[in-house]
Amino acid sequence: MRIKRGFHRVWTYVRSAPGTYVWLLVLFGTTVAMHSMSPEFELEFLRQRSTNLHELSNNPVRVLVASAMWIDGGLWLPYAVLYSVFHAPAERWLGTARWLVVCVAAHVGASLISEGALLWGIRHGMAPASAVDTLDIGVSYALAGVVAVLTYRIPVPWRYPYAAAVLLVYGVPLVTGRTFTDLGHFASVLIGFGCRPLVGGRADGRNRGENGAALKGGGH
Repeated sequence: MRIKRGFHRVWTYVRSAPGTYVWLLVLFGTTVAMHSMSPEFELEFLRQRSTNLHELSNNPVRVLVASAMWIDGGLWLPYAVLYSVFHAPAERWLGTARWLVVCVAAHVGASLISEGALLWGIRHGMAPASAVDTLDIGVSYALAGVVAVLTYRIPVPWRYPYAAAVLLVYGVPLVTGRTFTDLGHFASVLIGFGCRPLVGGRADGRNRGENGAALKGGGH
C-alpha cells in the first residue's frame, strides 16, 4: 500500500505540471537518439538544429523550436531533477500557458541576444567568421528564465536573497567567461525578472492552486 501511495503521489505531481513532464519525455527520447549517433553524424545533426547565426538566417522558427528539444552534453537525469525543482513548481504556480510564455520569451530572447552579440563580435574582428556555425542547442536559457521568475513566488524578505543568488550564479560566469552563452544565460535571467506582469496576483504564492483548488489560469 505504501508503494501504491508513493506512486500515486508521484503521478499526482507529474499531472500537476503536464508541460514540464511532456517536455522532459521529449528530451529523454532525443537524448536516447543522440547516444545512438556516431560523433561525426551527431555534430552535423545538432548543428542543423542549432540557433547559430547560419541557421537563424535561413530557418529561424524551425531552429528556435528544434534547439529546445535537445540537451547539450547528452545528460538527461540532471535536467529531470532541475525540471522537477524549478519548471514544475513554476508551471503549477503560473498555469501552463503563462509558464510556457516565460520559457519561450527566455529561450527566444536570449538566443537572439547572444547570437546578435556574436554577430557584432564577428563583424568587429573579436570572433572568427567560422563562429557563424557555432553549436548552440539546449534548454538552459528557458530554465534560467524560469529560475528568475520564481523570485516572485518567494515571500518578502526571502525574495531578495534568492534574487541576489540568481544574479550571482548567472552573473559571475558572464564576468569571468564572457562567452556568448554566458551572455545568453544572464539575458534569460533578466527576461525572467521582466515577466513580473505575468505573475499578477500570484506573487508570494497566493493563488487558488496553492490552496488546493484547481488552477484555472494558463490554459488548464
